[in-house]
Amino acid sequence: MKPEAVEEKRKDKIPYEYYSGELKNFTPMLISENTGVIFEEEKSRFKINLIQETYYVSYPDGAVYGEDENIKYALKTLLLRYLINAKGVKPKGEMIHYRDVPDGNIYYSNFYGRCLMRLSKTFKDKYDLFIKASEALAGEKIEQGDMGYKFRFLNDIFVYVILWKGDEEFPPSAQILFSDNVQYYFSAEDLAFVGDIINDKLAKAAFSQR
Repeated sequence: MKPEAVEEKRKDKIPYEYYSGELKNFTPMLISENTGVIFEEEKSRFKINLIQETYYVSYPDGAVYGEDENIKYALKTLLLRYLINAKGVKPKGEMIHYRDVPDGNIYYSNFYGRCLMRLSKTFKDKYDLFIKASEALAGEKIEQGDMGYKFRFLNDIFVYVILWKGDEEFPPSAQILFSDNVQYYFSAEDLAFVGDIINDKLAKAAFSQR
């Protein structure tokens, strides 16, 4: 592994270790109440469903594991932050823009390049694959853009992915919106990684079917 990759992994591990240590300060009952996540008492762990994949977080040590043995530290940290920071707010059915989240304006340029541009480039002229991937991930079709799907990201948190094909005047583009309760679970920085996850899952589902 290259030195810069080792350093990046080390940086990702630090916040994971911090939040895994924080988990014990919150009771399983409170966490389940605020997230809707099941706590399996006999195994002392939370069972988390994230877009058709299941992850487990043991309590009180905060270890994160699943079928994939190589879960990124960034994802482990996101799941721990979700359990710890959730406020139990239900969605009202509205979609909000990344800019609508506190500090979203500050980090928007990063989100745009990292998530929206990547999404648009991945499925440019491959819209049939986008549709197949979205349906494979149990996406619900919505009447937005030229094509759009709603995904249950985590229990009461939904993500909306929308594509425009473009024309002679405008190039192809993409948008990722969130359910109106998302700020009660994730920060703007967290949501950039949520965008990464959506991109990764859609790309994997699309190109594994070819």
